[in-house]
Amino acid sequence: MPANTDTDIHRRILDEIQDGVYFLDTDRRITYWNRGAERITGFKSDEVLGRCCSDNILMHVDHSGLQLCKGHCPAARTIADGSFQEDEVFLHHKQGHRVPVRVRTSPVRDEAGGIIGAVEIFNDNSQMEVTRQRIRELEKQALLDHLTGLPNRRYVEDRMVSSFAEFQRYGMSFGILILDLDRFKRVNDKHGHDRGDKLLRLVGKTLLHNCRPFDIIGRWGGEEFLGVVRNVDGEGLHCVAERYRALIQASKLPPEDDNLNITVSIGCTLNRKDDTTESLVIRADEALYVSKDGGRNMVTLA
Repeated sequence: MPANTDTDIHRRILDEIQDGVYFLDTDRRITYWNRGAERITGFKSDEVLGRCCSDNILMHVDHSGLQLCKGHCPAARTIADGSFQEDEVFLHHKQGHRVPVRVRTSPVRDEAGGIIGAVEIFNDNSQMEVTRQRIRELEKQALLDHLTGLPNRRYVEDRMVSSFAEFQRYGMSFGILILDLDRFKRVNDKHGHDRGDKLLRLVGKTLLHNCRPFDIIGRWGGEEFLGVVRNVDGEGLHCVAERYRALIQASKLPPEDDNLNITVSIGCTLNRKDDTTESLVIRADEALYVSKDGGRNMVTLA
């Protein structure tokens, strides 16, 4: 943090802020990290001070999974030209999953006006309070998959039924997507089921943090997940599925778990007037296997 006779007071004030706040020098090394940053990212201050944010810490990506630290970083632009930047990105949590955040960067200047670094303020943009309320309700009704923290198959099936009812009554279209982890058996065979469970939890947390509040995605069984996406057309459904695919590809387990990561294949489809839940799932499943046969780590819209 920049030198100041009131540094301790300012530090205590910043530590009370719920948003994450950190300072970077011109080499983009972290010089200050508040408690809000610790809470949102899982990284403690002593784990990050003196390191670059791209050094297995935040590693921001955009909606397509593009690594922003390699030339598209908002803080880097601020340090380069003194501009104020604001963007929606996805940071890397210490546990490996991706968390959507809104970041705002501003230059830090010395008394002569020269740029000596940047400050970034970021806040969790994942609608987690809505999600937490949903989880509490699911726990009460025994509708939670306890390994991944997502709704279980029974709840997802109920949501499909209610979505059909909304479509028949109000004409509100919806789609589903089936997401399957690629080569998951190989992970279990090579690294053990404990590592496999950790990857399932990693995927579950990425989906949980990045699901739109009016959609639902849950564990369908084994390494499969099923999402019910409301009020979308084909392009919108594909966009949601592609965002999940990219963010999961950009997630990985911590170094102590060999930095294991995984990709997913996704099949998705919109509902039709003559559909049943069974026919809808069959069509999405067929699209999923098109993704598998096409090389994996891709989305197919039926």
